[in-house]
Amino acid sequence: MSFTLHGIPVSRGIAIGRAYLIAPAALDVDHYLIEPAQIESEVERFRAAQQRVHEELDALRADLAADAPSEMGAFINVHSMILNDAMLVQETIDLIRTRRYNVEWALTEQLERLSRHFDDIEDEYLRERKADIEQVVERVLKALAGASGALADGVHGACDEMIVVAHDIAPADMMQFKTQTFQGFVTDLGGRTSHTAIVARSLGIPAAVGVQHASALIRQDDLIIVDGDHGIVIVDPAPIVLEEYSYRQSEKALEQRKLQRLKFSPTQTLCGTRIELCANIELPEDARAALDAGATGVGLFRTEFLFMNHKDRMPEEEEQFEAYRRAVELMNGLPVTIRTIDVGADKPLDSMSGGDGYETAPNPALGLRAIRWSLSEPQMFLTQLRAILRASAFGSVKILVPMLAHAQEIDQTLDLIREAKRQLDDAGIAYNPNVQVGAMIEIPAAAIALPLFLKRLDFLSIGTNDLIQYTLAIDRADNSVAHLYDPLHPAVLHLIAFTLREAKRAGVPVSVCGEMAGDPALTRLLLGMGLTEFSMHPSQLLEVKQEVLRSHLKTLEKPVADVLASFEPEEVQAALKRVAQA
Repeated sequence: MSFTLHGIPVSRGIAIGRAYLIAPAALDVDHYLIEPAQIESEVERFRAAQQRVHEELDALRADLAADAPSEMGAFINVHSMILNDAMLVQETIDLIRTRRYNVEWALTEQLERLSRHFDDIEDEYLRERKADIEQVVERVLKALAGASGALADGVHGACDEMIVVAHDIAPADMMQFKTQTFQGFVTDLGGRTSHTAIVARSLGIPAAVGVQHASALIRQDDLIIVDGDHGIVIVDPAPIVLEEYSYRQSEKALEQRKLQRLKFSPTQTLCGTRIELCANIELPEDARAALDAGATGVGLFRTEFLFMNHKDRMPEEEEQFEAYRRAVELMNGLPVTIRTIDVGADKPLDSMSGGDGYETAPNPALGLRAIRWSLSEPQMFLTQLRAILRASAFGSVKILVPMLAHAQEIDQTLDLIREAKRQLDDAGIAYNPNVQVGAMIEIPAAAIALPLFLKRLDFLSIGTNDLIQYTLAIDRADNSVAHLYDPLHPAVLHLIAFTLREAKRAGVPVSVCGEMAGDPALTRLLLGMGLTEFSMHPSQLLEVKQEVLRSHLKTLEKPVADVLASFEPEEVQAALKRVAQA
């Protein structure tokens, strides 16, 4: 019987193949009390399984191919860190010793406790890090059961068109997509910023995540279609549907081959306007992918990964400097915009270690996060600022500050940048004294009070992901309200258009670095609003470039004005169609 499931599209493309189901080990473990005399042997069994997983992760790290996405190594490091963490390891051992739980029961009980903690976190990115803990526990449970990894050995003989269906997939296990013949994947869990989504985009594998109950409803070897463009999974498709998707799959493959021809051609509209297409990166080595895609710079270097890969301490200045310098040098003189750390009380960097973490606020998305947290920890902030400034001696660097809303926040930040420069001068360390400083516009108050920013800063970058969430009061990771997360809501569009218009009037450069920038369906709309600099994941760049090359700004003026003048959903959609046809 044919049926369709709906989830979240995270990696574009179409995959057609047979379902290969991966059952989570944590769903069915034995629960029993052990005798006092068995306690130490049970602890030893846990230690042995922990060591086996360490060896698996070390082997995965050693086997990383030279062309593997740089995120892979980072994710393996995160899993190794979790595997040693006291909040997982010591608490599990304490349950074995004090309650006499068998190791599987103790481990899943501690996982449940940690999961409840993460469920209370408002921030989408950090809440999805719960999946990393679940994946590490999954590996340990498999080691206890005598299995390894997430993909069974029998997969090596699988047919050429298998699609993984799972409750969730660890990023480290996804490396097997490089050597196996899997065409795509479907998971019950996950969101747009989950690790598996990031890796899927890096590898260019069609994927749909957050497809609730997919692993329960889809059976082994079912013929399925994964529409990664729309997050749709079709099970046992009718012949006519299969034929249609096969045709679309062939068309997409042809389109991708054609897109490669655009890689190094100038990016300009039909009317000759130059458009900058930059890349978003998380790690220094991502700069290679940015260059390979033809990016003209890094529009957003997210520095959080450098901090999250540390168990119980902040990265030292030298370590940060080397990472920033590496990215700058890899870009060969092209500009690199480095965003200061975007974590805070809602992102307890060392909470897993049981150290002196920061209290999670009742509503951390509205609490001490991003620049608010950095200003509350000036020594940490100065360390990062010095490291970024030092990297500016090796190429073109800009500093981008997240979540600014108040004049005093801007002034305090600029004072600290001046202090960091003074400290470097006193130490005789080289840096570019004219490094530009910009702000993320991601809070409605920042867009509405734009003159505060235009007067004080060198450039702006619109972070559409948070701007949409804060404007609409929608947590897009919450399935109960995710359908209300709408980048085309009139309020969102008006804030973006206003920011672009006022920045242009003041002569201040402005870019868009959120998900909207990488959506080719929205490229003409943003061009018509006046955007001339986009920043996106490298894998999205060529499709956006194609839309730019096909666009004429003059013909976009009227239909874009019609979009902004529309408020009823039907009117907005009709106007958007005219934009697409202009």
